[in-house]
Amino acid sequence: MTVDPRTLLMLPRIPGIGIIRLRSLVNHFGDPARVLEATPRELAAVEGIEEKTALGIARFCRSADMVEVRRYADEQLHRLHRVGGQFVSLWDKEYPSNLKKIYDPPIGLFTRGTFDSNDAYSIAVVGTRSPSSYGIHHAERFSADLAGKGLPVISGLARGIDTCAHAAALRAHGRTIAVIGSGIDRIYPSENTPLAERITHAGALVSEYDMGAKPDAVNFPRRNRIISGIALATLVVETGVEGGAMITATTALDQNRDVFAIPCAINERKESGTNRLIRESKAMLVECVDDILAELAPRLRGLISNSSPVQRDLPADLSLFERRIFEALPEDAPLHIDALAQRSGLSTSDTLVHLLGLEIKGIVRQTAGKMFSRL
Repeated sequence: MTVDPRTLLMLPRIPGIGIIRLRSLVNHFGDPARVLEATPRELAAVEGIEEKTALGIARFCRSADMVEVRRYADEQLHRLHRVGGQFVSLWDKEYPSNLKKIYDPPIGLFTRGTFDSNDAYSIAVVGTRSPSSYGIHHAERFSADLAGKGLPVISGLARGIDTCAHAAALRAHGRTIAVIGSGIDRIYPSENTPLAERITHAGALVSEYDMGAKPDAVNFPRRNRIISGIALATLVVETGVEGGAMITATTALDQNRDVFAIPCAINERKESGTNRLIRESKAMLVECVDDILAELAPRLRGLISNSSPVQRDLPADLSLFERRIFEALPEDAPLHIDALAQRSGLSTSDTLVHLLGLEIKGIVRQTAGKMFSRL
């Protein structure tokens, strides 16, 4: 079914047409434009539309108020086209297949970039906006490994774990989708605008909210159902027990999707949300990407080879010493500068000089306590 986006944007602005009724109307008539032209009797024949509501809808569609509704839809499409975006409706073949299966999928998505059939195998990677070096390291490691295996990474473009997940997937030359809680022409946080632009070329930037919509706090819990809804499964990296990532985990469970969690050290001051999910048997404990792949193997349909290593391309201009230091860094944990210097056979001062070069080239990160890890 081909659905005209202009008409679809108009329908929710008509009194009496909520999301549930809108879906019923479009499914009944097959074309949103026919809803605007329908008589009260035709409207009342639709399931869930009583006679009084049908009469109100028909009257409004023939009133002068429709001028403003049409102006709103035209403005939305103008703003969307200005940023090179598209409106993908629930009835379009491009609409993410997993998202169609949830209880309350959005009737349409404002997007920049493209959807792909492999998005059905994507993994959501979510967590706190204030991660520790432990959380950052594992968000980047898991996201890069997932991307290296050909599995798209989905997150919410927020500060912290979300940003780490998107950036790591891009560095691994993988695909990533960002679902945001504002209009796609109003990136939040603003410092992630360059990251959002990169995502549009290697995946998609997605929102159910109108063009120009502000990043209001109430938007984010609701957008989380889209993050988990597009994904095959959700990985919670690091979060408090009341963090937004816990909402995403809950929506994933409600959608009958798998949830995985990385355990947190038990000596942390605050209770860990990931540990609670594991303790309450709501999430499976994972220590590496292969744990996720093994659990999902029956549904991946040979999309990947679980035994194939993740390959990464190192910059061609690495010096001999930079390459030695990088190879001395463990793949799965940060290392203190003194231990790294000993492993590489260089002095601490020389190691620090070459680490700066590796940081500039975007393949090494320094965290608190003079700890260094691969990106």
